[in-house]
Amino acid sequence: MRRAFPERSAAEIEQLAKQFYQNLCDIIIESVRMFSISRAELLRRCPVVNPELFDTYIAQGRSAIMVAGHCHNWELAAVACGLQIPHQAVGIYHPLSDRFMDTRLRHSRGRFGMELVATKNVAQFFENSQHRLTVTIFGADQSPSDPKRAYWTTFLNQDTGVLFGTEKYAVQYNYPVLFGKVSKLRRGYYQMEFDVLSENPADTTYGTISELHTRALETQILEDPAAWLWTHRRWKHQRPAHT
Repeated sequence: MRRAFPERSAAEIEQLAKQFYQNLCDIIIESVRMFSISRAELLRRCPVVNPELFDTYIAQGRSAIMVAGHCHNWELAAVACGLQIPHQAVGIYHPLSDRFMDTRLRHSRGRFGMELVATKNVAQFFENSQHRLTVTIFGADQSPSDPKRAYWTTFLNQDTGVLFGTEKYAVQYNYPVLFGKVSKLRRGYYQMEFDVLSENPADTTYGTISELHTRALETQILEDPAAWLWTHRRWKHQRPAHT
């Protein structure tokens, strides 16, 4: 936080950290509730503001890519949005080493119809799913496993490697890219809104899509810094010398 907000005082950073941990505790409790939440309650706790945005892509017979960050209760929002859009929602996930927790989380995320695709199977999924109308959800803020294959930019005042998968598949299949913004209405209640970042990614130059979703996430974080997941080691890699 000190590196991201060098203009803030030590007292401001301490207050921001306190707010973050309070928010994180709420998310943990809410995520446990997700194991048994009803469909009606889920929809009540996270409505989608503009689901009609996807009707155009349905009419065009186009799948889409949705990118979002770990802001507010991203788990609840991802599952809730799948119930409110006409496309099949597909979540990209990294399997957990703990098999029990991995099974529980996959059950929680998939209870209402969301498909889950492990990171190692993403390329095969896109190749095999061109005949279906899907919205594939990518995380915009996870640290890349290989910094040499990442797209590098400046994010929150720091050199940052960005996972290139969102841009790679958007360009390859020319799927429109949307940013999913989760906002908190009050404690335990959220809403999700979509913004179109690119209608035709195949027409863009290298780095355009990655910059667009990185800037969208940065703007969201600056609006409410405590809502982002600061504990997930976003900056564990250094920029390679050749980039």
